[in-house]
Amino acid sequence: MTCRLIDVDDFLSNLWKVHLAVQKEGYVQPLSLGLFRSDYMVHTPRNSTTVALKQVEFNTISSSFGGLSCLVTAMHSELLSSPPGLPISYPPHPLLDGRLPPENTAVATLAAGLAAAHNAYGPSKSSPALPLCVLFVVQEKERNIFDQLALSTQLAKCHKIPVFRLVTSEILNQTSIPPSNASRPLIYTPPHSPSTPFEVTTVYLRSFYTPTDYKSERDWDARIHLERSAAIKCPTVLTQLAGCKKIQQVLAEPTGPDHLSRFLPRTDPSVVARVRETFAPQYDLSPNGRGRELALNPETAVNHVLKPQREGGGNNVYKSDIPGFLRSIPEMDWKRWVLMELIQTPPQARNTVLRSDGEVLSGNVVGELGIFGTILWKDDGQILHNEQGGWLMRTKGKEHNEGGVAAGFSSLDSILLF
Repeated sequence: MTCRLIDVDDFLSNLWKVHLAVQKEGYVQPLSLGLFRSDYMVHTPRNSTTVALKQVEFNTISSSFGGLSCLVTAMHSELLSSPPGLPISYPPHPLLDGRLPPENTAVATLAAGLAAAHNAYGPSKSSPALPLCVLFVVQEKERNIFDQLALSTQLAKCHKIPVFRLVTSEILNQTSIPPSNASRPLIYTPPHSPSTPFEVTTVYLRSFYTPTDYKSERDWDARIHLERSAAIKCPTVLTQLAGCKKIQQVLAEPTGPDHLSRFLPRTDPSVVARVRETFAPQYDLSPNGRGRELALNPETAVNHVLKPQREGGGNNVYKSDIPGFLRSIPEMDWKRWVLMELIQTPPQARNTVLRSDGEVLSGNVVGELGIFGTILWKDDGQILHNEQGGWLMRTKGKEHNEGGVAAGFSSLDSILLF
């Protein structure tokens, strides 16, 4: 699917070129790590009382807010546990009586996935042997540092694994691959201690998921540098590409080849059916296709969202804006976009939301639930670690289309089970 996009999407084209460059030389690391998050919203079809969970998207790179979600859960649990009347307690309400949010194990789960990769890497491939570490690759002027800090702290304290942070612009300055070592270990030299280099077992990308992270060819060279090394990547460039909206659209197609069953060949057919039921209808914009018909008709476009092959929030086109937007760009670029039927959330009560920019808003709200999972696998398909645990809850005003926390559209929240 990616190959159909590389002629109209420079970002995906360059990611694919990274893979081709390393493939030509030969990959040296057979292991891949995924720290994923699958996002869902409650869906009630029009003129129906049926309630179901529908998948919004599946995140394969920089799946964030596991750390902060655990802190929000702890805060809400503390407020709910405090005796009524105290300044830090919630006011009495029948729905809150005796209820606490379920345990949020996101930090423990995500850190355990990174630790599994670190341990699976094995002994140092350097001569003489070097101490081993995990490397967090982060954006310049990172705003979400405390979410990441929760994971690095868990790795250091509970798993006794050294963790370092490295901004993308310093990758080529502070890491190296010895040209004489066929194993291609990735060596990190801490700037505060250049005489004590470390060998990197696992590279955890909290950057490189958006075109703005690649400011020059040097950044693309840095991505190739990481990809060709022996370090286990989270994610590899191929895993990142697998998270494209186009891949999700193809897996959700109701007609044609059954790609979902192809990737779940040994799964109970009833489970495959249940997975398929979580997909909202999605369409490409091929000529004479159903997607193009729905997108260009103003009466049907209002029930859809147009998604590009991007991550990070703030990239989509919604409802009545879709026909005009498509007509404003060259038709050859339409294949970059996927049309998805909007998830119809049931009516919600009013609530008050504190946004990330400090603004306090009141009104009708809707929620989005993200489930975290980790997986470590070999290129022959063998799975070494596979664990689900922890969640993210986002609450936003019902009138807002986008749902990103970092983009300022929603706030972190907790859930209560009834």
